[in-house]
Amino acid sequence: MTALITRDELAAAIEAGSVTVVDALGGEYYAQQHLPGAVALVRADVDRLAPALLPDRDAAIVTYCSNPACPNSGQVADRLVALGYTDVRKYREGIEDWTGAGLPVETA
Repeated sequence: MTALITRDELAAAIEAGSVTVVDALGGEYYAQQHLPGAVALVRADVDRLAPALLPDRDAAIVTYCSNPACPNSGQVADRLVALGYTDVRKYREGIEDWTGAGLPVETA
């Protein structure tokens, strides 16, 4: 089970530049809106793209998807851990919670 991070903790980490945020929705969802600085990485592409997108296996990484019912962020997080990433957390509440709190997003 991947450790969780709260909205406030994630917002502070993004502000400090101390985390890499991974959007596990990808595609059109990522293009429409994503958390600031997020990189798109869906489960099917983790093995192939993670080494280039996330070269530091000890860096702080947070995955997210749309909401607690969405399994994507957990699947990506679990695969990253299996590949040897050591500091992976999941923002379970997802982008719906983030935007609901009025926090900024980016578009592709």
